[in-house]
Amino acid sequence: MAVRVLSIVGNRPQFIKSGPVSVALGEAGIDEVVLHTGQHYDRELSEVFFEELGLPEPAYRLELRTAAPEAMRPGIARAVEAERPDWVLVYGDTNSTLAGAQAAAGVRVAHVEAGLRSGDLSMPEERNRIAVDRIAALLLCPDERSRRTLAAEGVRGAVEVVGDVMADASIRLAPVARERSHVLERLALEPGGYLVATIHREANVEPGRLARIVDGLRRTGEQVVFPAHPRTRARLAELPGNVRVVQPLGYLDMAALASQARVIVTDSGGLQKEAYWYGVPCVTARPSTEWVDTVEAGANVLVDDDPELLAAAVAQARMPDERPPLYGDGSAAPRVAASLAAA
Repeated sequence: MAVRVLSIVGNRPQFIKSGPVSVALGEAGIDEVVLHTGQHYDRELSEVFFEELGLPEPAYRLELRTAAPEAMRPGIARAVEAERPDWVLVYGDTNSTLAGAQAAAGVRVAHVEAGLRSGDLSMPEERNRIAVDRIAALLLCPDERSRRTLAAEGVRGAVEVVGDVMADASIRLAPVARERSHVLERLALEPGGYLVATIHREANVEPGRLARIVDGLRRTGEQVVFPAHPRTRARLAELPGNVRVVQPLGYLDMAALASQARVIVTDSGGLQKEAYWYGVPCVTARPSTEWVDTVEAGANVLVDDDPELLAAAVAQARMPDERPPLYGDGSAAPRVAASLAAA
């Protein structure tokens, strides 16, 4: 009898991560049922990813239009009861991740991106990571650092290093994106002639912090393209002349735009990694990061919300001459499928 998996997704990074895994699950003969919590309900942050990445149509759409875990849990629990899966599969560190793990109701939970820590407990994402790792029966780590973290924390579940499933998506799709996307032509951009900025985390869209980050972008004096998450867009005040806000982009357009930028300024965990794989230096508007290796490699700089530090880091940003491979070889998804089938 085939292994059955209920996959919980709810936001942009999870759609990207789930793409290669869904393919690998199918190839391994594993039955997958997808539940979309509706945490991201803007079409450009949700539906377009299912279209572009060829993801299986969700069997369940909660359509909640909220990020509250307590609102998600009942719908997820009903799906668990109806499907009776062998595994509930959750990704990353969002509230959808936490709700999926909490609603599993005795079904084993597998956590993709287990063991990541930024050390900043003021971030809801950090608290979610810790809580989900304490629940999970199978902890699928992107690297050895994460394995060591889980060993030190004494988690009860089985721990495996599989690599990063986002690397699978990035390695396969970035060249396709550059070939197919016309986003640079549409926005009248030249490769290497602009910055990309993405700011969406709850702490950073507080008006004072957001204003300081935007001031830092102003101080760069360079052309900045800012695809704005709906929450960010709603809180942006008057923008400096060098900052151009655009609607959220589909995956292929965003990959083409980011991979040809001179520098990426972001608070996204996923984009920090993608910048590294693209060979584009990154400046992170956060005081800490779970992707510590990118900072240690010299490819990523933490500037928090300091406008002067942000502008200086952008001016000095260069990729290191030697770039060690980080977070896997592009074969994480088949390892995830094999782990689910064997456990």
